[in-house]
Amino acid sequence: MKRKVSLFIAMSLDGYIAKADGSVAWLETDRPQTEVDDSYEKFYAQVDTVLLGRKTYEQVITELSPEVYPYEDVESYIFTSAPEKTVGRRHFVKGDVVALVEKLQAQAGGVIWIVGGSSIVAPLIEANLIDEYIIAVIPRILGSGVPLFQPGKWEILLTQTNSYAKNGLTYLCYEKQREK
Repeated sequence: MKRKVSLFIAMSLDGYIAKADGSVAWLETDRPQTEVDDSYEKFYAQVDTVLLGRKTYEQVITELSPEVYPYEDVESYIFTSAPEKTVGRRHFVKGDVVALVEKLQAQAGGVIWIVGGSSIVAPLIEANLIDEYIIAVIPRILGSGVPLFQPGKWEILLTQTNSYAKNGLTYLCYEKQREK
């Protein structure tokens, strides 16, 4: 059985994952936390591999979690045009994200999480390799920025599996429809 490929990502109400300058500081808000939201923890417990682009990786280690790399306990594949030496479980790779995902899907393991950004997400959508979409909609309109979904010549039919709101975020959960 093929491993599940999941996209769990936050976006603005108008569909952006970053501002035009690449900034993601807008994700951190001062919304009151009135409810327990363990959506991320439940999801991450199934993950054993993460894929992210170099810009997203840099944002994680410099802005979002500069003290501790949050994915140290799983295999990380960081796509970059200038690969570096592997450090622990962090693999800096250059090449085709679709080919790597297909290779990883054929191996035993847990969920493969597509962390971001759009240069990683777009080819996987085009190849229809994302099995599950979990999108946390942040109640903010940015007006411009880096869109989650790039224009393309494909159409993918999804089935809604869940939707819920926690602390002002709205989670939209979909699976791609299984081939008959």
